[in-house]
Amino acid sequence: MKTLVTKILASGGIALLMLVSCKKDGSLTTVRSSSTTAATLSASTTTPALVKANLTATAVTFTATAPSYGYSAAITNTLQFDVKGDNFATPKKEVVLPAGAISQSYTVQDLNNILLGMNLATGASAQIEVRVKSSLSSTAGIVYSNVVGLSVTPFALVSYVYVPGAYQGWNPSTADSLQSATGNGVYTGIINFTAGNNQFLVTPAKNWNNKWATGDAATTNATSASYTVTYNGANNFYAPTTAGQYWVTLNTNTNTMTITPADYYSIIGDAALGWGADVDLKFNNGSQLWTSAVPIPLVSTGSFKFRKDHQWATSYGWPSTGPGATLTSANGANISISASGNYAITFAVSATDATVATYTAVKQ
Repeated sequence: MKTLVTKILASGGIALLMLVSCKKDGSLTTVRSSSTTAATLSASTTTPALVKANLTATAVTFTATAPSYGYSAAITNTLQFDVKGDNFATPKKEVVLPAGAISQSYTVQDLNNILLGMNLATGASAQIEVRVKSSLSSTAGIVYSNVVGLSVTPFALVSYVYVPGAYQGWNPSTADSLQSATGNGVYTGIINFTAGNNQFLVTPAKNWNNKWATGDAATTNATSASYTVTYNGANNFYAPTTAGQYWVTLNTNTNTMTITPADYYSIIGDAALGWGADVDLKFNNGSQLWTSAVPIPLVSTGSFKFRKDHQWATSYGWPSTGPGATLTSANGANISISASGNYAITFAVSATDATVATYTAVKQ
């Protein structure tokens, strides 16, 4: 009898569990593999031509058929990029496509940026693979397209030319540089021309094998100059007759050069030489930062600020929120340091808001 009761109770428990498990708490979506079709990916070319001179040209267009789950659903499509042989274990780059989009074009510059972001070596041919990841959520309904292979040769986007001249002893190996941030053939930088040393040339490498020069006569203007540029031309360029820092812009597309006055930035304060003496910073054409040429002695009992053109009309200090790497020119407070010593200084004004700057002060 006891055994019969036990069996009845066990059967009832199983039935109860079945009833509980069948309770409908909400709509459950099930993705059936038999009704799911992944996207099919194709590329307009498998050997995109990556040439600096064509940054805005279309390098490649990826087109995919729309994936299907057998019913209407919100689908997220993501382009995944990886190095051939890595098998997408950890894709090097992912780009989520806009809702409903099944095509994506990349300019030479955009594709090159992706390749640089994948840490591919510049100037060397590499094999990459691209596929489409389609999903209903971060964990559900994930399917992958076929893999498309590309043969690519990324290039270094930033490029430089060099400015040997009288201001530095006519030595190409130690000359300041001009930078083209996008490799578009327009090179800019700040050069400090000392008194009586305003002649210079521009070289594509740190040697005298080739040069940009001019057929124009020397400028007699005190503050600005412009030239027609000739590759391996005869005449030196002349900076304006007034010594100082100048923006030099070489446009190899139009074969022109302009030279215009540049601002100065310095630090001033009793943490350095006192409130009556500036310590000038030098613009680094490579990093695009104003830097101290040598470490600057600073004392913790004083403070300092950054200022423009040796004038108090524009100076940068700590904002009202207190110490930090961000500075403001709107009545910024003096900057202090916690320990005396020699400091390497960097300073940069925001490209979008000239009232905001950032700095670093690293004890050496």
